[in-house]
Amino acid sequence: MGINVGIISSRFNQPVVDELLQACLDKLKEQGFKPNQIFHQTVPGALEIPLALDLLAITKRYEVLIAIGAVIRGETYHFEVVSDQSAAGLMQVQLNHHIPVINGIITTNDEEQAYARTKVKGEEVAMVAIEMATLSGMIKNG
Repeated sequence: MGINVGIISSRFNQPVVDELLQACLDKLKEQGFKPNQIFHQTVPGALEIPLALDLLAITKRYEVLIAIGAVIRGETYHFEVVSDQSAAGLMQVQLNHHIPVINGIITTNDEEQAYARTKVKGEEVAMVAIEMATLSGMIKNG
């Protein structure tokens, strides 16, 4: 498979994020990806992910980008700000660079809900990344 994947994950809520990331990486490997086709780097939190993905997009080395993080509701409005703005940032990168950006930043009410979603969501983002990179390549290459 000739697809290179750039993954940025957050370190905030790291135990949850680690499970999401591992599920994603395991699914990519199961689908035939080799380690040299996958670049991964971490950033402090979900709000830093769009910038890091934007920098990866500029390199033009990747056919698809994946954001992985976990935003868990707290007692303040901060949850909504982080959820909304990280998603908006991902969309901006995707549209500015014409490269699929897969949103694997889960947003939940508590840790229990987050852990209940890690395996399925991690696998889903890997499969969506493959599908969107393939579709994008077909459209661009006509």
